[in-house]
Amino acid sequence: MRKKVLITGASGFVGYHLIIEALQSGLEVHAAVRPSSRVEHLSALDVHYTTLDFTSIECLKRDIESKQYHYIIHAAGVTKAKTPEIYQKVNAGYSKNLAMAASQADVPLEKFIYVSSLAAIGPLSGLAGQIDEATAPKPLTSYGKSKLLAEQYVIENDRLSWLIIRPTAVYGPREKDILILFKVINRGFEPYIGSFNQQLSFIYVKDLSKAVIRALFSAHVKKVYNISDGKIYNRYDLANVTKQILHKKTLKLHLPVPLVRYMAIFLEKVYERRKAVPALNMEKMYELTAVNWSCDIRKLEQELGYFPQTLLEEGLEETLNWYKVNKWL
Repeated sequence: MRKKVLITGASGFVGYHLIIEALQSGLEVHAAVRPSSRVEHLSALDVHYTTLDFTSIECLKRDIESKQYHYIIHAAGVTKAKTPEIYQKVNAGYSKNLAMAASQADVPLEKFIYVSSLAAIGPLSGLAGQIDEATAPKPLTSYGKSKLLAEQYVIENDRLSWLIIRPTAVYGPREKDILILFKVINRGFEPYIGSFNQQLSFIYVKDLSKAVIRALFSAHVKKVYNISDGKIYNRYDLANVTKQILHKKTLKLHLPVPLVRYMAIFLEKVYERRKAVPALNMEKMYELTAVNWSCDIRKLEQELGYFPQTLLEEGLEETLNWYKVNKWL
């Protein structure tokens, strides 16, 4: 019989690619989705659906015991929220509940993987050095703080065979945030905040998914790994590769930091009474103006033997082609 894996956040961008990789690895996939989630893109896949009550450890425990999962990949969470309290409740509180339920359930659970974020550590303040697993956490945003707290809850669970994977900025087919920039470039504009130097890192979603599934089958437990494609990019590299692939020329705009800050504050006020969160707000400003998001992945390579296969040029070409074929771009 195939071993069973529960994947939370299964209808999302990363969740979809985790499902594909898990199926290709011979696992029986149980996809945790909300009742309101759109799952049309999963309809052709051999998955079993489940709905979890993340507010109740007992309900989570019952689901885990009834399905007898061998693995859990917890990739659910919110990346945009109105208040710090929502981030804390969903990203930290729900992760704590799932980890508690998994550790208490009578199941042959072999591994619990929490998909965190490099935002839990935060960027470096200068261009020297790279973020590694020993870097002291200084998250900039409420999102990053909630992911760090979730990590702490998982780490404190002594009964759980856990691993934590911290991806840097993830891109690939079905991603919607970086898509905003691609659309702007496609229209002939290339905006930047200020004129300072930056060091950035990226990870192609298919490489991330391969790393997570590889980690499931590894002998390692109770360890944290950062993941990127292993390269350091400057602030112009993403746009330069995108322009080359799209055959576009752009007007490069360096917007003054105070102006963009004012725009972020203004948009926050406009969206105060709306359910949606603006694409630009002050927390996004903190991330976009951070100097150094470069990421050291030597621990991942040495211990898991995993080496990312897709650099920015190849990953962006596949991503942009997917967007065009599916009329997202």
